[in-house]
Amino acid sequence: MAAREAGGVVLGKSADKLFSLSGLFAVYKPKGPTSAGVLNLLKERGLAEAGVQTNGNKRNQVLKIGHGGTLDSAAAGVLVVGIGKGTKMLRTMLAGSKKYTAIGVLGKATDTLDATGKVTEEKPYDQVTKGDLENVLQKFTGDIMQVPPLYSALKKDGERLSTLMKRGEAVEAKPARPVRVYSLSLQHFQPPLFTLDVECGGGFYVRSLVSDIGKELSTCATMQELTRTKQGPFTLEEHALYEDKWTIDEIARSLEHCTSLLPAEPPHKKLKTEHPDCHTLKDTRMWCGN
Repeated sequence: MAAREAGGVVLGKSADKLFSLSGLFAVYKPKGPTSAGVLNLLKERGLAEAGVQTNGNKRNQVLKIGHGGTLDSAAAGVLVVGIGKGTKMLRTMLAGSKKYTAIGVLGKATDTLDATGKVTEEKPYDQVTKGDLENVLQKFTGDIMQVPPLYSALKKDGERLSTLMKRGEAVEAKPARPVRVYSLSLQHFQPPLFTLDVECGGGFYVRSLVSDIGKELSTCATMQELTRTKQGPFTLEEHALYEDKWTIDEIARSLEHCTSLLPAEPPHKKLKTEHPDCHTLKDTRMWCGN
């Protein structure tokens, strides 16, 4: 088979295989980098292995790749990636259910609602028992109203709230909005630490949940660690590719394996990529508050 062209570049066999990849798969995002940073690294690895030059913006024209929902820099876990025509399927990932394991700290509040922020309040927590915590969780299960954190990917006048906050600009809290919690359970309690397993719908902030739990217990709380263990049908244990597996062949195998997890696409029906909380960038990255 003769090599084809993309963006005016003649492709070899590896590059031809890379640009023919299409569908959804999952990678592991470690704690530290942004979701966009992980996506860019994945993209650069693939293009480098394929021997494709990445000068200027040509790489954005020849390789379509995006992710299905932002994980905060301080969080780790499953990041669903769409490649080729798979970028059009990312909307289902944004709206679908997600599972998290979160570690909260009682008696401390921060401006970001997680360990990356400045401590804004400290309160006693000695009175809180395991039974108190378990009882409170029932109030946060089902269809509830939640106020998103000020430090978030939500936007005001086209800019992220977190960006405005870091510049020191005054930002009003977004109004409470309906979110869904499918299940919420206490896995471990060793004051001041507590560990939760959460399954929720799109647009839900685990940071806000931990903070709200602290208030409900007449103290305060902030999130220390967060791991996304599942997004849609993709699980951390079974489907997430770690960085040492970010090769063209491994991605191709993962795409083949993950095809069976997805519903069949209706024939002759275009899939929209818009989402009320998300924006598609030039290289098809999709951003969403989670």
